[in-house]
Amino acid sequence: MAEKQKTIERPISVTGKGLHTGQKGTMTFYPADANHGIKFRRSDLNKKPIIRVIIENVVGTARGTTIGENGANVFTIEHVLAAFRGLGIDNVLIDLDMEEIPIKDGSSKFFMEAIKEAGIVELDKDRDFIVIDEVLEYEIPEKKIKLKIEPSDKFEIEVQIDYESRVLGKQTASISSMDEFDKEISNCRTFVFLHELEFLLSNNLIKGGDLASAIIFVNQKVPQQELDRLAAVFNKPNVTVKKEGILNNLELHFPNEPARHKLLDLIGDLALLGKPIKGKITAYRPGHESNTEFARIIKKHLLKKEVMMKTPPFDIYAKPVLDVIQIQKILPHRPPFLLVDKVLEMSKTHIVGMKSVTMNEPFFVGHFPEEPIMPGVLQVEAMAQAGGIFVLHQVSNPELYSTYFLKINDVRFRGKVVPGDTLIFSIELIAPIRRGICQMRGKAYVGDKVVMDGELTAQIVKNKD
Repeated sequence: MAEKQKTIERPISVTGKGLHTGQKGTMTFYPADANHGIKFRRSDLNKKPIIRVIIENVVGTARGTTIGENGANVFTIEHVLAAFRGLGIDNVLIDLDMEEIPIKDGSSKFFMEAIKEAGIVELDKDRDFIVIDEVLEYEIPEKKIKLKIEPSDKFEIEVQIDYESRVLGKQTASISSMDEFDKEISNCRTFVFLHELEFLLSNNLIKGGDLASAIIFVNQKVPQQELDRLAAVFNKPNVTVKKEGILNNLELHFPNEPARHKLLDLIGDLALLGKPIKGKITAYRPGHESNTEFARIIKKHLLKKEVMMKTPPFDIYAKPVLDVIQIQKILPHRPPFLLVDKVLEMSKTHIVGMKSVTMNEPFFVGHFPEEPIMPGVLQVEAMAQAGGIFVLHQVSNPELYSTYFLKINDVRFRGKVVPGDTLIFSIELIAPIRRGICQMRGKAYVGDKVVMDGELTAQIVKNKD
């Protein structure tokens, strides 16, 4: 039986200070309809802008994950997003009257408690999953960071950390189901080394922090004078170093609580993908920057695998958007190297082009003349020309520009193309066009059969006068 999407039953609020900004405010969770997703609303700003929880909206990863949209930002989102993912909430509107999520104790515990108090309800829509079908990796060798995801019929995650610290040591944390998140992970707090804390304090970067907001590890002997100064800063009667190498501000929930918190952060950052995952994740020394870059790799892979916008049947007799005369005004190619006869459809995100393959094609003279087959490289070239038309359609005065293909990746040939075939190219944009770079994914059809597919990257360049 398919799982249903979920939301909360009634609104509920959480108050507190932002770790970095020091702002005190209120965050209120509101129920939302199916397919709404998770969104923030900055109620403290004019027009109350909405910020969608999507990977494309990440604008910063220093000491927490920040997203921004519509002229507004929300800081340190990972702990609350982990709570929603941990309880299987797909749809909620989070109203916030400041720019940062309350830090509370540096875990997801208080958010989890609020969600459970609000109640959880099923919606009348099936839940979609991100199903991983091949191994994907992200690595920064110089920082000893590596994240990998591989196929699995459920969600599994293992995190390993090693900061070459005697007091922290090597640690591993894992769960094999999100059902374990509440009891095993949600109350695990963020951590920091004392020397990092001193840097943050001296640079006025943790205006809302106190000794209840994090586990503080001490790597080296600290003079009592420095400990007394910390006690004064955080308004504590005394600060000492315990035998475990942490300050006496709190007790560890688990011996490997830091590794468990890194697992919590990773779950929160991957919530930016918008759907729960079916896959096995192994992460070594993850952080917010690597987590979000890893999420982008997964998102890009998903876009490649999505069904094309347009699939058979195509109406090849419909009035074309562009005929061959009009195409020649856009492309510099000419027969016999003009390999697109007409454009059937075109929008800001896709194009459908057509090539009629006849026995009169000059390449059939020498390419398997006893059994004529359209060369694979010319199929790719024909698709590239259709892609070129699409790319040039994005600019004014396309006749003043040319497209040059930078990469052609993952091309696969799935069937023969022979005289008499009508070759249809369905091409879709897979990423926003930036700095004149266009990434597309295309499929070539004969009838309802895919005969070739691949990914194209092109650049728009203005012609020299």
